[in-house]
Amino acid sequence: MQNFGVAITGSGSAVPTNSLSNEVLTQLVETSDEWIATRTGIRSRRLASANDSLQAIATQAAWQAIAMAKIAPTDIDLIILATSTPDDLFGSACQIQAALGATQAVAFDMTAACSGFVFGLVTAAQYIRTGVYQNVLLIGADILSRWVDWKDRRTCVLFGDGAGAVVMQTSNRDRLLGFELKSDGTQNQCLNLTYQPQSQPLVNDISVAQGNYQPITMNGKEVYRFAVQRVPEVIDKALFRANLKADQIDWLLLHQANQRILDAVAERMHIPQHKVISNLARYGNTSAASIPIALDEAIRAKKIKDGDIIAASGFGAGLTWGAAIFSWGR
Repeated sequence: MQNFGVAITGSGSAVPTNSLSNEVLTQLVETSDEWIATRTGIRSRRLASANDSLQAIATQAAWQAIAMAKIAPTDIDLIILATSTPDDLFGSACQIQAALGATQAVAFDMTAACSGFVFGLVTAAQYIRTGVYQNVLLIGADILSRWVDWKDRRTCVLFGDGAGAVVMQTSNRDRLLGFELKSDGTQNQCLNLTYQPQSQPLVNDISVAQGNYQPITMNGKEVYRFAVQRVPEVIDKALFRANLKADQIDWLLLHQANQRILDAVAERMHIPQHKVISNLARYGNTSAASIPIALDEAIRAKKIKDGDIIAASGFGAGLTWGAAIFSWGR
């Protein structure tokens, strides 16, 4: 079977208009701008209103990526939506397909929390490499504000909403140079958005469980320890598969969870700070959207140039983590 190359040819991003600064957040919980900024690097975050939908912001990001790639929606063969917060629990990818008019595309959701974009990137690449599809739209989007306890200062200061997208296409030159994906369900309790069942009697001795999902809970210390240890390891393995060294990376693009994590990973890998892409001060942790939003902003600011080598790594609930080494451009 012939193997085809993969190229990322377009990017886009979208965030809600509502911005919640650290100063305003102090009206909700006992905290301060200094406390939040020192511990996380976050200064503000964008929040979806009751009138906003995941489908809408994801579609907006997708349109931008499609335009940059210079293709039509009808050229798209596959849409993958990486999200943990769909508008419909049965999935939102098909809603996006309809909104775009991507009538030839098959569409599905996938969930790997904050690792979702990297997992989606690798998944999309397999369809392209085997020749099944030629044009894939990958979207990372989350509205975590729906599931935040706004009275819990350990978590409410961290999260924001947004969407990012890329178009991936068949190429004579394979720009996905290496990857590594990992999961460890034994640490699942460290970061949760769990369903809380309530027994509902039906008839005779038969009952069912009907309840609601509970707000996000997180063991911040364990997640920090996990990320700082595992992320450099998984990037190193992906670099090994790519036959590259850390000093050959042009940009380090990590899931935008905490500036201290970004700094610690860069330090452990001896990557200088000027190569680290960070925008979490303005957006906070947008889960599956964080990497593609940061990628799109860096591309549009002309920071990332054609041929630049990017080491991207996502990590989060599951626990899941992974890395992909790719170069930008056709």
